Amino acid sequence: MSDPGLNEAIRAAGGITELARRISISQPSVSNWSRVPAERVLAVEAATGVARAILRPDLYGDNFGQPDEVDAARAREYALLATLFARAPDAAFLRQIARLRGDDTPLGSAHAALAEAADRASAGEVAREFFDLFIGVGRGELLPYGSYYLTGFLNERPLARLRQDLRALGIERVETQCEPEDHAAILCEIMAGLIGGPFPAAMDMQRQVFEKHLSPWIGRFFADLTIAEAADFYRYVGAVGRLFIEIETEGFALPE
Repeated sequence: MSDPGLNEAIRAAGGITELARRISISQPSVSNWSRVPAERVLAVEAATGVARAILRPDLYGDNFGQPDEVDAARAREYALLATLFARAPDAAFLRQIARLRGDDTPLGSAHAALAEAADRASAGEVAREFFDLFIGVGRGELLPYGSYYLTGFLNERPLARLRQDLRALGIERVETQCEPEDHAAILCEIMAGLIGGPFPAAMDMQRQVFEKHLSPWIGRFFADLTIAEAADFYRYVGAVGRLFIEIETEGFALPE
């Protein structure tokens, strides 16, 4: 094994067998590595104390964790969506949304329409809308969960696979979080954090999370939201989300 980062991890762990044990995978799997896989970097870092920049300098360079202008805008978009799906916006947040500025792009036009909707909405009306859409008596009109969209049921295998991948990234569920991790708000919050937040990750890791856990379903959820019977303000949120996910899908498809 000639990769310096992998060699350092093995040395720090005390051998291949011990490294495999610490990150809970088989010894032959580690033996077959030519370098630490991108999805294992954070787990190996935690298990050995070897910094991610040493393990994979190609992914975690000197500028890692400092998003450029485009990535900063992506993180803000995900954060906005995460907040809007976590809870109904209060009057102060609606005023902030009303200050959004658009441009002549489709997403910019959707931002402008969302700002206008926020400007004419009242917090009480939006709170009732949020309840009817996502909570309801028994259940809301829409269920913003990956498992539901992919299988028709809650808490199914897509959620288990997501939790496994999040553990590999060092992302753990907080005890006070009552929603499962495949909720639209939580997934958008995770993406914001991977891009420029508390758990930054290289682009290929962002792509893995997006393509495995958001792309297969969240665009359909946003499209459903734009035509939901109970949606008024959130119809415009759905339009922003749908267009943004289309942009993300195209961006991740581009060769690096």
